Amino acid sequence: MYEKEKETIEIGIIGAGGMGRFYAQRLAKAGWKKVNVCDLPEKYEQLKKEFEGTNIHVLPDGFHISRKCDWIMYAVEAEYIDSVVKTFGPATKMGAIVSGQTSVKKPEIEAFEKYVPEDVHIISCHSMHGPAVDPKGQPLIVIKHRASEEKVELVLKILSCFESNIVHLSAEEHDRITADTQAVTHAAFLSMGSAWRENSQFPWLIPHFVGGIENVKVNVALRIYSNKWHVYAGLAIMNPIAKVQITQYAKSVADLFKLMIQEKEQEFRARIKQAGDFVFGGLQKDHVPILLDDRLLDEFSLSKIPKENRQRNSHLSLLAMVDCWYELGLNPYEHMVCQTPLFRLWMGITEYLFRNPAMLEEAIQAALYRKEIRSDDMEFVTCARGWAEAVSLGSMEGYQKRFEQTADFFRDQFAESTIVGNRMIAMISKNMSQ
Repeated sequence: MYEKEKETIEIGIIGAGGMGRFYAQRLAKAGWKKVNVCDLPEKYEQLKKEFEGTNIHVLPDGFHISRKCDWIMYAVEAEYIDSVVKTFGPATKMGAIVSGQTSVKKPEIEAFEKYVPEDVHIISCHSMHGPAVDPKGQPLIVIKHRASEEKVELVLKILSCFESNIVHLSAEEHDRITADTQAVTHAAFLSMGSAWRENSQFPWLIPHFVGGIENVKVNVALRIYSNKWHVYAGLAIMNPIAKVQITQYAKSVADLFKLMIQEKEQEFRARIKQAGDFVFGGLQKDHVPILLDDRLLDEFSLSKIPKENRQRNSHLSLLAMVDCWYELGLNPYEHMVCQTPLFRLWMGITEYLFRNPAMLEEAIQAALYRKEIRSDDMEFVTCARGWAEAVSLGSMEGYQKRFEQTADFFRDQFAESTIVGNRMIAMISKNMSQ
């Protein structure tokens, strides 16, 4: 299939980071004969040695990619997309296609419109997962911005080897959905990690962080902190919609905590019920749960504490997420078509909590009356506000410092958590494809 195109089409990838390498290796393995990559000039010799003996061709810079390639993907950080396209975009081959793998499409599309010639087609994309995840069955966003149908068909042929679920969106739709799903999800896990660090806690040693739902919290938080900070910073800071969502999440956390410390049970219950009914009340009786059973997650634990010794947790992070969705008028189920594995896990544990009356009641009781965990919840409030402020200020440097402080605290645990986390992601990804 596509044998003629595989022999003749020149593919170019500007940026050889995690996703750039992932795309290059996947396309070359699928039989595309002319896969070219480049990175910063000082990395040229290193990349040549790395890809020596493969059918991936390393070129000196983006000018060489732009002048010869028929499909060019910019796999660079969102923070730098404008300057990189400004440098190499004007040299784009006549009639070629430019794309990008950034997590925020507004600045990417604006850069293409400003700097690439008018005879160049613009068809962007975004694989909704990281380079360590099997792309089969995962959403892959395709954005036809300025292109002929013939060029769109070519891009779809090139991407077909990923075996992903193609979702066609506009740039605006993409940014709204990723703000609603990825940005707020990341903020919740980032806040958890920061709170644990501030309390000098390894959560797998704490009795109220034991159990299936807690395993997701711990493993995903560590998974995020083991990655590169800029992946999350660009999505949060450069997407103006994301700032609104993250700010509201921090506000929901704080508002619920204020009711908790005053033990205003009636008002607290009413708020939780109102938010829960909004998000989950419309589900049909035959709705298939995202996670069939919390017990599925028991095996993905870093803890040595027996589950029967676990203590009640308020699950403030999950209660606040549903409150946030309600306050913003968002239905997260509408965005499942663009789900990431992390968002699916986040949705799964949230759904499980709210649709399990006994577990939800346990969380409400712990939130209102279990004072021995109050300090943990207070620290979570502080950290959620801190992350919201960092995003609101738009400081990449501040975001990086905050991120790396927590990453350093957990660094020794990354190796084990990555293995466990990969198994957990594989499980949820398998369920996605069924």
